[in-house]
Amino acid sequence: MSKQNIVNQFQKSGKVSELITALKQEKSQFQVSNLVGSSLSFVISESFKKVDKPYLLVFNDKEEAAYYLNDLEQLLGDKNVLFYPGSYRRPYQIEDTDNANVLLRSEVLNRINSKKKPAIIVTYPTALFEKVVTKKELEKNTLKIAVGEELSLDFVNEVLFDYKFKRVDFVTEPGDFSVRGGIIDVFSFSNDEPYRIEFFGDDIDSIRTFDVETQLSKEKLNKVSIMPNVENKTLQENRQSFLKYISSNTVVFSNNVDLMSQKLDKFFKKAEDAFNNLSKEIKHLEPSELFCDGSFIKNELHKFTTVHFGSTSKYEGKEIEFSTNPQPSFNKQFNLLIDNLNEYQKAGFTNYIFCANEQQAKRFHDIFDDADQKVHYETIVFPLYQGFIDVDNKLVCYTDHQIFERYHKFRLKNGYAKKQAITLQELNKLEIGDYVTHMDHGIGKFGGLQKIDVQGKKQEAIKLIYGERDILYVSIHSLHKISKFNGKDGKPPKIYKLGSGAWKKIKQKTKARVKHIAFNLIQLYAKRKLQKGYAFGTDTHIQHELEGSFMYEDTPDQYSATLDVKQDMEKDQPMDRLVCGDVGFGKTEVAVRAAFKAVDNGKQVAILVPTTILAFQHYKTFSERLKDFPIKIDYLNRFRSAKQKTTAISGVNDGSVDIIIGTHQLTSQRIQFKDLGLLIIDEEQKFGVAVKDKLKTLKENVDTLTLTATPIPRTLQFSLMAARDLSVIKTPPPNRHPIESNVIRFSEETIRDAISYEVSRGGQVFFIHNRIDNIKEVAGLLQRLVPSAKIGIGHGQMEGKKLEELMLGFMNGEFDVLVSTTIIESGLDVPNANTIFINNANNFGLSDLHQMRGRVGRSNKKAFCYFITPPYHMMTDDARKRIEALVLFSDLGSGINIAMKDLEIRGAGDLLGGEQSGFINDIGFDTYQKILKEAIEELKENEFADLYPTDTSKPTAFVKEVQIDTDFEILFPDDYINSITERLALYNKLSTLEKEKELQTFETEIIDRFGEIPTQVEDLLDSVRIKWLAKELGLEKVILKQKRMLGYFVSDQQSAFYQTEAFSKTLKYVQQNPKSCVMKEKQTKNGLRLLITFIKIDSVKKALETLQKI
Repeated sequence: MSKQNIVNQFQKSGKVSELITALKQEKSQFQVSNLVGSSLSFVISESFKKVDKPYLLVFNDKEEAAYYLNDLEQLLGDKNVLFYPGSYRRPYQIEDTDNANVLLRSEVLNRINSKKKPAIIVTYPTALFEKVVTKKELEKNTLKIAVGEELSLDFVNEVLFDYKFKRVDFVTEPGDFSVRGGIIDVFSFSNDEPYRIEFFGDDIDSIRTFDVETQLSKEKLNKVSIMPNVENKTLQENRQSFLKYISSNTVVFSNNVDLMSQKLDKFFKKAEDAFNNLSKEIKHLEPSELFCDGSFIKNELHKFTTVHFGSTSKYEGKEIEFSTNPQPSFNKQFNLLIDNLNEYQKAGFTNYIFCANEQQAKRFHDIFDDADQKVHYETIVFPLYQGFIDVDNKLVCYTDHQIFERYHKFRLKNGYAKKQAITLQELNKLEIGDYVTHMDHGIGKFGGLQKIDVQGKKQEAIKLIYGERDILYVSIHSLHKISKFNGKDGKPPKIYKLGSGAWKKIKQKTKARVKHIAFNLIQLYAKRKLQKGYAFGTDTHIQHELEGSFMYEDTPDQYSATLDVKQDMEKDQPMDRLVCGDVGFGKTEVAVRAAFKAVDNGKQVAILVPTTILAFQHYKTFSERLKDFPIKIDYLNRFRSAKQKTTAISGVNDGSVDIIIGTHQLTSQRIQFKDLGLLIIDEEQKFGVAVKDKLKTLKENVDTLTLTATPIPRTLQFSLMAARDLSVIKTPPPNRHPIESNVIRFSEETIRDAISYEVSRGGQVFFIHNRIDNIKEVAGLLQRLVPSAKIGIGHGQMEGKKLEELMLGFMNGEFDVLVSTTIIESGLDVPNANTIFINNANNFGLSDLHQMRGRVGRSNKKAFCYFITPPYHMMTDDARKRIEALVLFSDLGSGINIAMKDLEIRGAGDLLGGEQSGFINDIGFDTYQKILKEAIEELKENEFADLYPTDTSKPTAFVKEVQIDTDFEILFPDDYINSITERLALYNKLSTLEKEKELQTFETEIIDRFGEIPTQVEDLLDSVRIKWLAKELGLEKVILKQKRMLGYFVSDQQSAFYQTEAFSKTLKYVQQNPKSCVMKEKQTKNGLRLLITFIKIDSVKKALETLQKI
């Protein structure tokens, strides 16, 4: 454990012990100098272990604070280090508070109040600027609860209402609570996860935290305290400075006190201005009651032991001087790094390289193993903020991100990141009155869950209404046959009477058509699979070097996508992979690596992009990433002059150009590749069919990599269904915040505020206005609203050169606001632009809106997106649904969800070509998908049996599904699970389970969420087990009534089932137990059926045990 060696060196260091002695004295003030980079973290953590006092570290700004916070969390564990952020963006804008930060603040106050051991609190000036509620107030407003206490549920309920908590069905954000039976779930502001409190009568039985997304418990606690939102600025109560709040023996480490007090004065001035602009009707607290100014904080600091560690402002007085130097820069030149390490080695230093993860450490080993000389170093997997050289302790500590010049990011706990997992379920949530498709009976209307009497016992069933007055009750056991109807544009479908043959006919017709289309597609796929392509070699060390120099850290998904692509390239069949990742999630990086691999193997790469600007943008990106390697890159688009085009084309034809980037001009006749090895298609959703067909001729046996953020539904379907390979990149690069989306009317005030806020934090703004004829007026209007901003205008009718210069200017930050048409939507990458307005957003398609929104939020700043729309009632239904979908999915990684939602809005018309949309309208999308799946399964088993290897290990299933008919009460009772939608969701989930293990997990999950399970639910779970057994035994239908159990065997008398072992086992059992069971044939309306009868079955459990014996 080499990290320990470094820590030990610091422990032994004389300077550190000098610091510790100084800290143990009361109220001393001194200066610590020359601590560079992360050496500060080591010194602080070592001294903290010895000095038994709380620390308060004040850094210059949030970023620096966050980096040191991460270092200290790594060194001391997260329990001992807390982050204390500011709670909002601008003073007096209550709606702008950041709930995640309010949580972190309350957590810190809670910790100081409790009697736990001292901690390190990391903060920055803006956080100290706000005053906090006094200790007294806080204690008055905290509800403490411990296991074993006597408390009535009603009392807790009332207190929560007093604290302004709101009662909901399921807790998702701070300030929510829900009551179910003897369980209260509550999301307190003092913890980043909600609590689940279980009562036994009036005693508290257990307390545990749970996860918002899955609603399942995590860890047990003995006592918790529940706090209301203490940051609510409109409350009438006393507030005091945070420095008055912390204990008096706290040691304050501050970077630069003068700078801090200047900053605070500036903020205070802002707060006063904001206060004067407020409406006088509502009583607001004065700024001096809410905020502290600089001089106040400065005086407060003198009451504490203060350590000044800034290098700029020297504190007059005692000084402890360390000697550390910063890590030098090597400009990615590894020979310099190697020489440097070896020189230090000779001087008797020990060399360490801190790596963010195992992959990076492996890269160093690869690169150093390729070097000619021996390198003395050790790698430690331990992310550090900045490297340093400690002369006293003879240590060299370098960080990987500084060597590779990558962007090192900080991680802040964001306990309250509202999870978006609920959304896809919500899409398929059934409301009463929705249209539903039943596989066997056609389309009906959903009439809710109903309890029906079956011979005196209650059963739960789903009510469907057909035609005028036909009602069908569907047992919860055949839920899987029902799906929500998604047709086109929400037009009501045709509803047939029950029992008419029309539905059957439509189903057969659809199936025949689908089969035909799927047949052609699979044939195409099969052809590709059989062809021989070029098999690329394995990775070389240049490849490692390229991957190591990537600015950001690979996310796990990105890493696996890269691996998939490389493995496909190394196979000798042509690759055809779709990489689907959200806007700005690093798809381009995957493409760069693949392209580099191809060129490394001496092949050419063609990159096809949809827009002129994007060709240019990619040209810049690729040139930037590959500038240290001998690779020639060129691009073609309508902005290049004829001469430039000709040189580029001849370069491609004679093989001197390695990577060519271009719009659809790449498919022209003039280009004859010398040796094309890889084709990359970017933003696939933008190309028309014609270009794609031309490409097919290019790529008969060339490896193809397709990148897209919002796959068009048709491609989505096929890649989901085995006609293409798919990799999805869902994890956002760390440090990205989701984009905050707002739908607004055209209001000058909002626009002015947003633009000036963005410009004041040094960012840039996009304003999309898609009408060229009045784009100048819009720009004029913005100029009038924000006179200080520089504004540029861009659209497709400008001269090529001019537009290119404009884009370059904007990318280099020469002006603040770009008013443009949608020409920017795909691919312009301006990390500094973090606010986008989309005017008349109701006129765009979903994938366009998502792409445009993805232009912002590409760095570590919070981004905003404003959709400007007419009032809701003036938009079409579709437009309204689209905008709502976007605001719903502002989460990172929602591209694929958006494609799904798009399917729902547009209707999944052309999944497989234009002619189907009629069918989808008749039978609904989900049914269509089921039929499609069946068709493809059949094709795989029959026509294409040789293409897909059959799985012989599994016995063939003779029964597709088992029907259960019973008079026992098998359901979730109302008093156990109150919400109907939740019951329905759980029934649905039950019907998809396939293994005993899944069923047990399901059971523990329900017990966890709703308490002990009643017998009806136990029976329900057993009935699922009965289904599984019946399926193995070849029973198509099981009837449990009047204390007997009947099972109907496979209806086809000629079926191979009657020759199997399963059947002979059943026969044997019947012969051995003639008293309790009988097997006989019976004439039914569907012909002769073989059935088996068991008697004396008085419970579901008994039925299950009987079947298990066979």
